Amino acid sequence: MINVVQPSLGERELAAVREVFESNWVGRGPRTGEFEEAFARHLGVGREHVTSTNSCSSATFVAMELLGLRPGDEVVLPTVSFVAAGNAIAARGARPVFCDVDEHTLNPGVADVEAVLTERTRAVVVLHYGGHPGAVTEIAELCRARGVHLIEDAALAIASTVDGQACGTFGDMGMWSFDHAKMVVTVDGGMLYVRDPELAARAPKVAYLGLEPRSAARSAPTSFQSGYDQALRSKTRWWDYDVVSFSGRSTTNDVLSAIGVVQLSRLEEFVARRREVARAYDAGLAGVAGVRVPPPLPAGHTSSYFMYWLQFEDDIRDEIARDLFERGIYTTFRYPLMHQVAAYGSDAVLPRAEAAAARTLLLPIHQSLSDADVDRVVTEVRARVAARRSRGRAA
Repeated sequence: MINVVQPSLGERELAAVREVFESNWVGRGPRTGEFEEAFARHLGVGREHVTSTNSCSSATFVAMELLGLRPGDEVVLPTVSFVAAGNAIAARGARPVFCDVDEHTLNPGVADVEAVLTERTRAVVVLHYGGHPGAVTEIAELCRARGVHLIEDAALAIASTVDGQACGTFGDMGMWSFDHAKMVVTVDGGMLYVRDPELAARAPKVAYLGLEPRSAARSAPTSFQSGYDQALRSKTRWWDYDVVSFSGRSTTNDVLSAIGVVQLSRLEEFVARRREVARAYDAGLAGVAGVRVPPPLPAGHTSSYFMYWLQFEDDIRDEIARDLFERGIYTTFRYPLMHQVAAYGSDAVLPRAEAAAARTLLLPIHQSLSDADVDRVVTEVRARVAARRSRGRAA
C-alpha cells in the first residue's frame, strides 16, 4: 500500500534514543531543552517563547487556558479545522463560531473571518491548510484592528513562511504537531509559541499541572525543573511547590525530544522531497479533464507541502478513493467539517466549505515516496478519473 502519510525514522533517531536510555534519565530534561532551543531557532524567536508539550492538541488546550476563555466568549475558526481546536474552546465553556473557506485553497479569507466577528469574539484560530500559509498576514492585521487574539494551528505548516516569517508566529500564539503522521515525528508531541512574555512564562506551568516551586528555583528559566535541578539552586526543601492554576499535565520527555532534535535537523531534506513530489503531481495531473490541482503559492509564500489535494468537477470523489484503495493507493480527506458536528451546536450554512468537502481528495505525499510510487499514483489517478467520467457520461 502506498500510504498517504509516512514517517522517516532510522538509525540516527535510534541512536539518539539509545543515548537517552544510557543516561538513566528519560523524563523531561536536557534533551527536551535542546529540542525547544532548536525549534525556537527554526522559528526565529527567543527560546523563552516556546514550550514543548505531549501533543499539538494539548498545546491548543494550554493556549485557550492562557487566554482565560470563559462562558460567553466566542472564538472564530474555519470549519475546515482539526477537532482539537473546537474541543479546546468548548472545554472552557466558550463557543466555537465557524467560518467559511475558499473553495479551492480550503483556507479562510479576511472576509470569511470578518463576517462572523461579534463583540463577544475573544480570538480567531486559523489553520494553514495543507501547509499553504493562506491569508495569515491579512487576518493578523484584522485581529489587531479588532482587538482580538490570533491563534495559529500550524500543525501542517512547520516549514511554511510568508516573506521569511514562520507560520505560527504571526499571531499571539501558535502550535505545531510532531505526531506519527507529521513531517517532524516524535511519535507524539507538540510545541507552543507564545508572543507575550508574561504569558510565555506562564505556559510551562500551565503545561505541568500549574506547579511552581517554592524554592529559589521559581526564578529559574522557563519550564518547571526536576527536583534535582531545584536542589542545585536551593539549599533546602527543594521538593516543595505551589499550584498557580488547576491545569493538566501536558509535558513531553527526553526520549521523544531526542527523536525530535534529529528529525528537525532533517526537515529541509523532507521539504525538498515533498516539493519534488508536488511538482511531479502538478506535471502529471494538471491537464486531466475534470480535475483541479492545488493553486500556486502567492509571491513570498513557501509551503511545507504537507498535503496535496485534488478536486473533481464530477461527483466521483468517493468512487475514485475506493478505486485507488483497491489498487494499493491510500487516499483520504481532511478535515470533516466542524460546523456539521452535532456536539458543537452550530446552525451555520457554509456553502463553499461544503462544496469543497464533497470534491476534495488528498493524495499520498511524504518524503519516503519513490519516483516509481509517484508515477504509479499519477497513472492510476488519470486512468480512474477517465473511467469514472466515461461511465457518468454513458449513464
